[in-house]
Amino acid sequence: MTKILCAVAAITAIALSMTTPLQAGPQLVGMQTGPYPPGTIVIRTGERRLYLIVDSGRALKYPVGVGRYGKQWSGTTQIAGKYRYPAWSPPDDVKRDQPRLPDLIPGGSPQNPLGVAAMTLAGSEYAIHGTNVPGSVGGFVSYGCIRMLNSDISDLFERVSVGAEVVVTH
Repeated sequence: MTKILCAVAAITAIALSMTTPLQAGPQLVGMQTGPYPPGTIVIRTGERRLYLIVDSGRALKYPVGVGRYGKQWSGTTQIAGKYRYPAWSPPDDVKRDQPRLPDLIPGGSPQNPLGVAAMTLAGSEYAIHGTNVPGSVGGFVSYGCIRMLNSDISDLFERVSVGAEVVVTH
C-alpha cells in the first residue's frame, strides 16, 4: 500500500510540475520588436499573450484570453477609450447565442464580464478588458475581445494612453 501511495504522490508531483500556473503581473522579456515603437501593444493570439513594447528589444508580457476559433481577428487599430468599471451591453452575436443575458450589466457587478477596466478598440465592438472569470485567461474564450486578469488590465491601463497602437496577429 505504501508503494502505491508513493507512486501516486510521484505521479501527482510530476503532473503538477508540468503545468504552468498563470502568473499575474507583467514579465519583462526580450522580444524582436521590429517596427513597433515603445507604447505599442502587440497581441499574439496563437500564444495567448499581449506584449507592451518598452524599448528596442524588450516588452512587458501578459497572459490573455483571446477569440474562440471563428471569432479571432487580426489587424491594426488604436485604443479609442479607457474606462474603469464599465457597464456592458452584450453585442448582437453574444445576445443571439445567449438570449437570457440582460441588455445591460452595470459596472462593478460580479456578473459583468469586463472586470475592473476596459480599453475599447477603434472601429470595432472589441476591447482589451478585465474579467469576472480569471480561469478563462490563457484560453480561446471570447467573441473577439482580449481578456486579462483584473490586476493585469489595471497595470496596462496605467501604462498606455488613448491613441496607443494595437497590433493583433495570429
